[in-house]
Amino acid sequence: MLIGGDLFDGSKADLDALLKPWKDLSAPAEVYYVTGNHEEFTDRAQYLDAVERAGIRVLNNEKVEINGLQIVGIHDAELRDPPLFRALLQGAKLDRNRPGILLAHQPLNLPISEEEGVSLQLSGHTHGGQLWPWTWVAARVHGRFNSGLNRFGKLLVLTSNGVGTWGAPMRVGTKSEIVLICLAPA
Repeated sequence: MLIGGDLFDGSKADLDALLKPWKDLSAPAEVYYVTGNHEEFTDRAQYLDAVERAGIRVLNNEKVEINGLQIVGIHDAELRDPPLFRALLQGAKLDRNRPGILLAHQPLNLPISEEEGVSLQLSGHTHGGQLWPWTWVAARVHGRFNSGLNRFGKLLVLTSNGVGTWGAPMRVGTKSEIVLICLAPA
């Protein structure tokens, strides 16, 4: 299971209580997490510590390998810094002959992801716009990468609307979603 950030919104909360359902979750595989922009509003260490206490593996700008699949997790602040983002991807030493998934909160810096050998980038952040006028704004900012599965050269980009909201706790014209990806051997 991969979580691309924004588990939290705001700086005052009982993080352990909010994460209790995750701690009680019996997942068939490890759960991985990177921060979103909402965890970056304050010191993200408090969120990372709480997520780890809940038994979720934080990918701190690093790569893990699972049965030949490379998964790289980049936190949102580093994703938004193109030179740093490129350096972190290069440091991950992706093998271009094997599939590589990038977990990154926002569908940003796609040319860098493609150039550094990422096969699939999993992002969120946009909420598909959530409600008007943000549906229009998000579509203008992110273009075709605002929602769904799209191609950028050799890179596939999957942007989920996610399950939550920001600001107003409602959606108009967009749907919440949890994306299930089934990977099969080539």
